[in-house]
Amino acid sequence: MERKRKAAALELLASSSSAPQEALYGITELCAEFSLTPRAIRFYEDKGLLTPRRVNGARVYTQRDRTRLKLILRAKAIGSSLDEIKQYLDLYGNHGEGRSKQLQYTLERTDAAIAELEQKRAHIEATLAELRVINDTVRRQLAATPAK
Repeated sequence: MERKRKAAALELLASSSSAPQEALYGITELCAEFSLTPRAIRFYEDKGLLTPRRVNGARVYTQRDRTRLKLILRAKAIGSSLDEIKQYLDLYGNHGEGRSKQLQYTLERTDAAIAELEQKRAHIEATLAELRVINDTVRRQLAATPAK
């Protein structure tokens, strides 16, 4: 499972660093690919996270929109808020001029998240150790108590 997540993260990073291509997608294609509803994609549009083109009234998404959608879903999966995701996406700029700012932002956010999770893990491990001591003590006391 961990290997699969790492591969997905590496694929995402690789796809986000390449220049946008002219491949176009309809909302139905994106919904099928990412297991989303049209309503979810429109929600991201309303929040300013996606900006599809309109062709004869229909939404048409570029490779850039598709990559942004991947980033949105990945960021949500690791607990980022929509405001944080928008801030990250806006750093990129229209032509990737803010890519280094994005990378710095990502580094700061992941450093903070790792530190927070390490702290939580240490607390959990300490709590588990204490519970094991209590559990062992109670088991010994029960074993030493004569049955009635």
